[in-house]
Amino acid sequence: MSSPITSTSSLPIREQTSIFQQVGLLKAVEDSYGGVKVDVEEPMDSDVYVPLLRASMSQWRHQGVKGVWIKLPIKLANLVEPTVKEGFRYHHAESDYLMLVYWIPETPDTLPANASHTVGIGAFVMNDNREVLVVQEKNGAFRDIDVWKFPTGVANQGEDIWTAAIREVKEETDVS
Repeated sequence: MSSPITSTSSLPIREQTSIFQQVGLLKAVEDSYGGVKVDVEEPMDSDVYVPLLRASMSQWRHQGVKGVWIKLPIKLANLVEPTVKEGFRYHHAESDYLMLVYWIPETPDTLPANASHTVGIGAFVMNDNREVLVVQEKNGAFRDIDVWKFPTGVANQGEDIWTAAIREVKEETDVS
């Protein structure tokens, strides 16, 4: 390796980034947990990308980085397979990107799992006459059978649970 790389090993990652970009590393930003995040944005061929990824991984190992997060937009789907072949695994996918991760240390992987659940709500509504609001389903498992239940539903992503309960009661009963 050239001397600029070896002479900067004691600098923090953010100070090294501009120096290492000159010698061909992926642009990375430190996260709060000893890892780095890479947002690959520019189109490139895997013949260019793989050497950059390998050099970057080598540098991050040397720096003691723990986790590497690589975000690949759909337009760069050609880089998914080479990234996986370098040892990365899928973390999650959204409508416009795929996130891949790699745990570097020889210790148990502590990268958090992707969110994989939904929050269901049920609303107990009572009026001043102590009457409880119940509904019958128009769709779903309880449709067309004589079952009464509380209004229920699922909270939307980022929605406060109280807001979700009020929304579901309004949707199912038109009561607000």
